[in-house]
Amino acid sequence: MVQLENDFIKICVNLHGAELTSIFNKLTNEEMLWQGDPAYWKRQSPVLFPIVGSVWNNTYRYNGTEYAMSQHGFARDMDFVLKEKTDTSVFFLLCSNADTKELYPADFELEIGYELDGRSVKVMWNVKNTGCDDMHFQIGAHPAFNYKGYNPEADTQGYFSLLPIDTNYRLSTITEKGCLGHDIAKIYYKEHCIIPITKDTFNNDALILEDSQVISVELQDANRTPYIKLSFDAPVVGLWSPIKQGYAPFVCIEPWYGRCDKVGYEGEFAQRDWVMHLSANGSFRTYYTIELL
Repeated sequence: MVQLENDFIKICVNLHGAELTSIFNKLTNEEMLWQGDPAYWKRQSPVLFPIVGSVWNNTYRYNGTEYAMSQHGFARDMDFVLKEKTDTSVFFLLCSNADTKELYPADFELEIGYELDGRSVKVMWNVKNTGCDDMHFQIGAHPAFNYKGYNPEADTQGYFSLLPIDTNYRLSTITEKGCLGHDIAKIYYKEHCIIPITKDTFNNDALILEDSQVISVELQDANRTPYIKLSFDAPVVGLWSPIKQGYAPFVCIEPWYGRCDKVGYEGEFAQRDWVMHLSANGSFRTYYTIELL
């Protein structure tokens, strides 16, 4: 376990999956990140690579060859190496190997970094194509945050506040085998940038907003007091909490460069929706921030 700390925040990161396992607010003496109780969900903030979500029937075709891969890919279940650590940042590295090649044929380096800046954590990804052929991939985040003032009996557990403000958002929903239906719904709320989190919010699994409709999501408690904000430039964001025993004690805000297949998709991996492409020796860098409010 690797730790970083400043006057405001202390974080912990596990070498397994390079997964963030703690965001501790030193000013309020509160743990902000879900602590992975397997009764609800054993993970905390996995990095999703080289797919986001599910491929249809857990199989996909890459340059004509069929491979099997479970939901969200393999990076979250692999051990990274510590590449570099300073007083304010830490970087981890995963390279393609014989085990990854059984699941995904591309040669790659995946670097995951975390940097503290005041009350914010900057989460950084660098994907490099180390092979001679074009590389196709997706990458995404899945951090889970504790509800503040969690009350399993409450009608409303909290709220999402979305930016930019819109009069309606186009919502994609998962319908079968973890894959997306073909219909797009429009969602309307009394306050058009606010989504209340109720016991019914995730009845159809994650709420998925595509096409860069949203660039930040603020998590508010039941009294509408904000306490966490995620900012990103990802084209897709998922909002999710498992439906178990009413409310689970946490909710996920997930910036994605990718998403699950549509129901019935059996085409090439390179033609999947929201797939990223890298030529030989190319790299893709991006980041998102988690700010404690």
